[in-house]
Amino acid sequence: MADPERAALEPPPLEPPVTALGPLGIRVFRMLWFTWFAANTSMWMNDVAAAWLMTSIGPSPLWVALVQSASTLPVFFLGLPSGALADILDRRRYFMVTQFWVAGVSAILCGVILLGLLSPVLLLALTFANGIGLAMRWPVFAAIIPEVVPRHQLAQALALNGVAMNGSRIVGPLVAGAVIASLGSAWVFVLNAVLSVVAGFVIMRWRREHKESPLGRERLSSAMRVGVQFVRQSGRMRGILLRISVFFLNSTAQLALLPLVARGLPGGAAGTFTVLLASMGGGAIFAALQMPRLRAWLPLQRLILLGTVLQALGTLAVAYAPNIAIAVPAMVVSGMAWITVANSLTVAAQMALPDWVRARGMSIYQMCLMGSTASGAALWGQVATWTSVPESLTAAAITGVVLMLLAQRLMHDRGTEEDLTPSQVIKVPQMAGPAQGGRIQVCVEYRIDPARSQEFLAVMEESRRSRLRQGALNWQLVHDLGDPACYIEQITDESWIEHLRRFDRITAADAQLRDRRLSFHLGEEPPKVTRFVIERE
Repeated sequence: MADPERAALEPPPLEPPVTALGPLGIRVFRMLWFTWFAANTSMWMNDVAAAWLMTSIGPSPLWVALVQSASTLPVFFLGLPSGALADILDRRRYFMVTQFWVAGVSAILCGVILLGLLSPVLLLALTFANGIGLAMRWPVFAAIIPEVVPRHQLAQALALNGVAMNGSRIVGPLVAGAVIASLGSAWVFVLNAVLSVVAGFVIMRWRREHKESPLGRERLSSAMRVGVQFVRQSGRMRGILLRISVFFLNSTAQLALLPLVARGLPGGAAGTFTVLLASMGGGAIFAALQMPRLRAWLPLQRLILLGTVLQALGTLAVAYAPNIAIAVPAMVVSGMAWITVANSLTVAAQMALPDWVRARGMSIYQMCLMGSTASGAALWGQVATWTSVPESLTAAAITGVVLMLLAQRLMHDRGTEEDLTPSQVIKVPQMAGPAQGGRIQVCVEYRIDPARSQEFLAVMEESRRSRLRQGALNWQLVHDLGDPACYIEQITDESWIEHLRRFDRITAADAQLRDRRLSFHLGEEPPKVTRFVIERE
């Protein structure tokens, strides 16, 4: 018979050591990883071919930079609806449809080129349409990964996604450059369509079980509102979004103006552009494989600041490089810096989001990233038009470091990571009659020691953010003027169904906060809870 005292003294079993390639041992993740690699290879092939075409039909710096804007703006405009749909619908089918969308756009673009109908405006329009596929697929892929990878391997899985993206940054431009040189730009889009169709059929083979909520699907408008509300009330997410916006607003200048940098180098041609992109991808892959060591070496904030400084130095070196021998190592450094900042902030965002809102939260994260990328490309492209490419890149590098220093100072994250494990400790209420269609108001009456009112108010401010993150429409705390010990918390929900959804969204951190609230309440009985339906407003 086992000795309980001895068992209590024994250390808990250790988790297997985390390695950079560990998540690839999971079959579903391995399948998704190769699919993601193919999808991003298609994206880079499309972007390289479109950017190079634009240097021929609209060769001003602004037109070339706008290719990057057209590719990324759809994520800014459509990211939130896409994220909401990814949280509502079957994620496997949704992911599959995005691949077929990209294939269709590539086929149309190929036909336009072969018919000789391509113009700068039409190229931007079709690049925008291709970006819609990116806007649709990114949130659902970001939400799927935590489903198939254990939490202790999530950072490594996200780093491997960075490897896939940056490996595709090497393979895609190399293949695109070879196809452009031998067959012409139109055939790049043919290959893009074929890869996207193959990726779609691979996803079709994945047997993922979609579990419908017993409360039914959320309405799209309500799901979008709740997603935005969660992010607004999360201090961690706000800090992450500010940093990612600052970084990509300025770092994108290097990528947006790279075709012009390549043309300006001695012997500059499509091959030069491809080599520079591949160098950046190679640096990113190397750094991604070192991310476990980097995270153990430096805390998040220092890692982000270090990456920002290195990226700025790489941009300056590329801006004034006299030849490709100097530009290539500068692009390697830039790639290392890019993946360090992007991966660090992506992991932080994933850790700050519970599963029920993950796709919406990551879509808002991607909206900030892509919105900043699109804005930065247009901004620094215009600056280059007014001045010169080296001067624009210099201004972007200096601005990036200064703004990141300010962001780190303003949004210093002093909090601890919350436990976002779903919790069922709070009993779901039952309604005697049929469900009402009006808004629901919940009143919770607390009786506290007036001497502890300031402590109570501080906890209730945390409660306000918690209730609103869960989806409540409104929250307020009222104080009885005739009874200093009486406080009433009022929470308004959109409907009875949306009220019940809040119970499904309660996490372990929310349950701990509830215990802190209840610790202030006086008396034997718990706080009185009353629910009303709002008949008229």
